[in-house]
Order: sequence, then structure tokens, then C-alpha cells
Amino acid sequence: MLRSQFVLFLVVGGVAAAANFASRIAFNHWIGYAWAVTLAYCIGMATAFALNRLFVFKHSSQAVHHQAIWFVVVNLFALAQTLAVSVLLAKVVFPRVGFAWHPDSVAHLVGIMLPLVSSYFGHKYLSFRH
Repeated sequence: MLRSQFVLFLVVGGVAAAANFASRIAFNHWIGYAWAVTLAYCIGMATAFALNRLFVFKHSSQAVHHQAIWFVVVNLFALAQTLAVSVLLAKVVFPRVGFAWHPDSVAHLVGIMLPLVSSYFGHKYLSFRH
């Protein structure tokens, strides 16, 4: 089971998500929430690219620069999802429903998890295809 490509993708994604999440907290000390989410996404994306190349999609026949270009394209789509959900939850939904337990962090976590499946297929068939 642990050798399954999707499971490895989820593990790598978990490591990249942790880098994303932790860096957003750090960035949030100096910049606003939306910018912190965006910059943190870049940290997570760089981490994910390196780990996916090494462990998940290591048999790709694509040149590294093609992998990187498609990786960025797929992740721009995922970033749009992450940013929209994170900001919508943290700044609109949670205040309206009275959710006050670390709303920025919970919203960001939900935003990070949302594009998991679409990103996997995007990377499998575009970024790291055989």
C-alpha cells in the first residue's frame, strides 16, 4: 500500500503542506494574510516539486524544465483554489458563523487540502508524464 503512487503523492504532499503551513504563519508576522498564503504556497510548491521528482514520479520521461513549467501551471490552478477558499473562509464565512478558534489557520489548512486530487492527476498526466 505504501508503494502506491497516490499514497506517496499524499505523503510528499503532507510534507510540502507542512512547509506551506509553517511558512504562512511566519510570513503572517510581516505581511497580510492573502500575501502570506501566496508566498507560503510558493515554499510548499518548491518543496513538492523536489520531493515529487525524487520519490513519486521518478520515471518521468519529461525534461526537467518541462516538468517545472507544467508543475507551475498545475499549481497556479491549485493556488487559485487554495487562496480563494482560505480567504473566503477566514474573512467571510468564519466571522459570519462565529467560528473563532484559529480561523486563519483552519481556513488555510482547508485551502491546502482542497486541490489534492486535481493536483495529483495534473502532475501525473502533465508535469511528470512518461
